[in-house]
Amino acid sequence: MSRVELNTLRKEFGETTALDGITLSVADGEFLVLVGPSGCGKSTLLRTISGLETQTAGDISVDGEIVNTTPPKERGVAMVFQNYALYPHMSARRNMTFGLGSHGSFTDDEIAQMVSEVAATLGIGELLDRRPGELSGGEKQRVAMGRALLREPELFLLDEPLSNLDAKLRDEMRTELTHLHDEIDATTIYVTHDQTEALTLGDRVAVMNNGQIEQVDPPQQLYDVPASQFVAEFIGSPQMNLFEGNVTATNGRLHVERGRFSTTVPGSPQTVDGGRFTVGVRPEDLYLADEAAGQQYSDPCELRVELSETLGDSVVLYATDGETTFRVRTGARQQFGTGDVVSVVADPERLHLFDTDTGVAVYHSGTGPPAARAVTRQ
Repeated sequence: MSRVELNTLRKEFGETTALDGITLSVADGEFLVLVGPSGCGKSTLLRTISGLETQTAGDISVDGEIVNTTPPKERGVAMVFQNYALYPHMSARRNMTFGLGSHGSFTDDEIAQMVSEVAATLGIGELLDRRPGELSGGEKQRVAMGRALLREPELFLLDEPLSNLDAKLRDEMRTELTHLHDEIDATTIYVTHDQTEALTLGDRVAVMNNGQIEQVDPPQQLYDVPASQFVAEFIGSPQMNLFEGNVTATNGRLHVERGRFSTTVPGSPQTVDGGRFTVGVRPEDLYLADEAAGQQYSDPCELRVELSETLGDSVVLYATDGETTFRVRTGARQQFGTGDVVSVVADPERLHLFDTDTGVAVYHSGTGPPAARAVTRQ
């Protein structure tokens, strides 16, 4: 296993800054996921850690040793790419062992034994004599991972390895990746744009935006206590409702109001002394008033349905108060038509406040101020 430390890492391509002062620690044996929109710098960060790209400034250290100028093959790193990078004329076995000699001296018997063990772990023992053209997408992915595992890496880097697979196979491979990580116990950094992959795979998740890291936290912490408006919008599906509202602090409580939306939440005048903030509430923290009978929720707000989406386990309503469209996640098997009027309430323990100018989180009801959250944005 390896401990990875990045210190103010910067990468420029001409006038374009791909990485803008990344500081990050990855513990021995940790499964860290880098997630963010296309172009945010996550793949560039992975390639820079591997040595395939050279940073413009900053340091990369592995187990306390700076590896800024160390060649990729000497960093103890194995990388799996999105496109698998398999040679079409070679068998799966040959693809897995190609170049293995540069990582050590092995006899033919030793290599055969290593291939057999890795193939058994990945469930591809019967596929070793097939060429890539005879393999499915999931089988090709296993071969690519097998090639990486044969090098017995200290650091395992995966760049969107499941993005070319169909939804069912992605679900299966996510489970296999989790089991594989538990078995090989190698430090793993995984890149994806898919928040479902990020939340289900990572011990911690680093959310990237414009070459910076907005927040690094365990998955549930990201969801419950987003450090910024960007994280709040990016994590969660359907995404969080956000709107500007007036906040007043009275007798240790906060009153949030915007148009027809009004609620009082636990608060602290020392944390938020009132003013105009961006208010956030997740679709699953909004309820139809008749579903929330007897609960201490916000005052009812009447909304007009514009669209409803049936997801099987729930129905997502897009409903407006005339100024803002709210996403409301309701129970399954309900029928709503365009123009229907629904009465909606919010859970006051699940509201979020963000600075309207900077987007930085200033308060999360039910959790207190976010001052202790792991925000590494420069």
